[in-house]
Amino acid sequence: MDSLKQMNEAIDYIEKHLDNEIDYSQVAQKAQCSEYHFKRMFSFLAGIPLSEYIRRRRMTLAAMELKSGSNKIIDIALKYGYSSPNSFARAFQQVHGFMPSEIKEQSYSLKSYPKLTFQLTVRGVNEMDVRMIEKKPFSIVGIKQRMKVKDNDVDPEVVKLWETTTDDTIQELAELSDLQPPGILHVLTNYTSDDEDENEGEIDYFFGVATTKATPSPYTRLEVPKHTWAIFEVEGDWEAVETTWQRIYSEWFPSSKYEHAEAPEIVSSKDEVSEIWIPVRKV
Repeated sequence: MDSLKQMNEAIDYIEKHLDNEIDYSQVAQKAQCSEYHFKRMFSFLAGIPLSEYIRRRRMTLAAMELKSGSNKIIDIALKYGYSSPNSFARAFQQVHGFMPSEIKEQSYSLKSYPKLTFQLTVRGVNEMDVRMIEKKPFSIVGIKQRMKVKDNDVDPEVVKLWETTTDDTIQELAELSDLQPPGILHVLTNYTSDDEDENEGEIDYFFGVATTKATPSPYTRLEVPKHTWAIFEVEGDWEAVETTWQRIYSEWFPSSKYEHAEAPEIVSSKDEVSEIWIPVRKV
């Protein structure tokens, strides 16, 4: 399973750089996908965000060094990427439950988090409804919102956009829809990382429709290139969509002969039925 092999190679790179700055572009290169999709796949497979895994691993190694008494706290803090003893102490306490200065006390036990390795496991016999299509370039017209990405959480500003979109706006967009994917679309594209915070990034979110029609004001147009698409059908509410999205990354990709094609991901919703469109290419 090439995707699991690539993920493990990315983990190997992270392990070798726990005691210095981690270049996430190199991590993504090892995984042969974008930084955004690596972080998503990691979170879905591991059950924790990448940032939390790295913090736990660094604090595991830092505790071992502190216990041996070979280095000062400030030296170990700097070694594992913390600019001050206070920030290091907070991270250490969150993982181990006590301050670094208390490590010599015998009453405390250390938490140890081993290096993670990805393996393919059988999780059940629940089928996934998927079909593959080749689709020519097409356009999406709608409302664009630049949203923050952190540990796969939905930006509150996007939630606000959903809540404040009027019925008239939804109807106007629906009248523009004349292409597949059908109905109102949720689109994610154009991820960029935050140079000041390795755990955060931003991505364009579109709330719109696929159309051949002109772009009326105040909407924005997104051109989607030709791709092969894996389309997963989901019945139910948004929670069912999120569960299926997670299974795509944690089950379908690792066991398929496809990888992400680094193009927009699309969710179409109409009459309580949704489709998740994932751009893919053969490995």
